[in-house]
Amino acid sequence: MKKTKIVFLVLFVVLMISMMLANSFGSAKIKLDDIFYIIYNGVLDNESALPEAYLPINDIIWLLRLPRIILAACIGCGLAVCGVVMQAIVKNPLADPYILGISSGASLGATAAILLGIGVTLGENFVGIAAFIGAFLVSLLVVFIANLGGRASSTKLILSGMALSAVCSAFASFIVYFANNAEGMQNITYWLMGSLAGAKWELLEIIVPISILSTLFFYTQSRILNLLLLGDETAITLGKDLHIYRQCYLLVSAIVVGFAVYAAGMIGFIGLIVPHAVRILVGSDHKVLVPVSGLCGAIFLIWADVLCRIIIPRTELPIGILISLIGAPCFVYLMIKKTYGFGGN
Repeated sequence: MKKTKIVFLVLFVVLMISMMLANSFGSAKIKLDDIFYIIYNGVLDNESALPEAYLPINDIIWLLRLPRIILAACIGCGLAVCGVVMQAIVKNPLADPYILGISSGASLGATAAILLGIGVTLGENFVGIAAFIGAFLVSLLVVFIANLGGRASSTKLILSGMALSAVCSAFASFIVYFANNAEGMQNITYWLMGSLAGAKWELLEIIVPISILSTLFFYTQSRILNLLLLGDETAITLGKDLHIYRQCYLLVSAIVVGFAVYAAGMIGFIGLIVPHAVRILVGSDHKVLVPVSGLCGAIFLIWADVLCRIIIPRTELPIGILISLIGAPCFVYLMIKKTYGFGGN
């Protein structure tokens, strides 16, 4: 337990340092002492006292970089925690937040919004809102179909998700095929690659509470999540019926993933890679796994976004591409590592 507290404390400190350091990277280099000075005055609502020379830097930090860094931390945390939960729900080490058709639902929603103009009346973020609605509706359908003909099990949830994923992908391809809109197709492609460039303080008012509250919720459910890995038969002998918990966790995860898609498009691999890496570090007890995965996911996405901003001069690499390039080799390494096993230490 002492080791766990030390790991948690170290990761929290690393997260705070990462959020501060990440402000210094970008097309405009900013010194660390200037960052501390500007954030300190901003927190104290003392911006009017800033010298005129600091005003451009103040705008860069408070309007561009800091919202983006906080959004990266929240989405990284949310996707990593949902990855832990999904792997417990379906008892599958290859599960991630998008396995149950959520990504295909979001993709269909975004495609319909961009190429058919569905949801234009919802405002400038109508593509993200349509993607969120698509992701959440598909999650509800997965639960509904998995319960047809008997109670939902982990196997039925996976199969329902795969079936709906295929249907959503087919509809999205159908829309793209008949739309004949080159600009729209380019926008869809870029959106599906993910980006944190749209970060705003108004958006964070929604994302931050959802990320924190969902992580706290799943932390309080650590005992049930441990039982999910053991299976329904074992849980029943201990007096717990996992059926309702499985569906509740799936819907909460869908809300988190839906808002992540709404805010930043499709960002994969985090919910798959981070939980496995954390299990090597702290074991498979969800009381530890959930918060540590959240912290590691936040740190990982912050630095992935920094790399996207600086790896190619004067342009920004879509974050989905970079994470896939990093995540795929890491996942192969985890698979061939003989000392690692899903659900074990």
